[in-house]
Amino acid sequence: MASILKVDTLTGVTTAGSISVTGEGNSTTTNLQQGLAKAWVNYNHTAPSVRESFNVSSTTDVSAGIATISWSSNFSNATYSPVIMADADPSSHYAFPSTRATLSGANAVFTTSAHQFCTHNLGATVIDAFYITGQYLGDLA
Repeated sequence: MASILKVDTLTGVTTAGSISVTGEGNSTTTNLQQGLAKAWVNYNHTAPSVRESFNVSSTTDVSAGIATISWSSNFSNATYSPVIMADADPSSHYAFPSTRATLSGANAVFTTSAHQFCTHNLGATVIDAFYITGQYLGDLA
């Protein structure tokens, strides 16, 4: 018979905000909080708008190809890890890997309250991407 556990809050015994989960093969444990995305966004930079997001308070169209994503709850430091994909062609956003837009380290700014990035095409021309999806991993303040 299967068991069902229904709870509204999980709290660690040793540290309230820390819960360990046994990994595959029962040989390791993973900290649940460390493995969760703390923010994510699906953003259209061609007509600046957020399609959907979590922990994103606002977006700023800085200039062609450059956007800033601001957090509702800040990160504890600026060493979080972004995982971002960009695609300039709205008809091909299901194709992987995207060859129409890439991210650039140029203009990248990491702060505890926001992340700024740049998108360009394969010819290195800065462009606004139609699909920008980002997930952010790190510790919240």
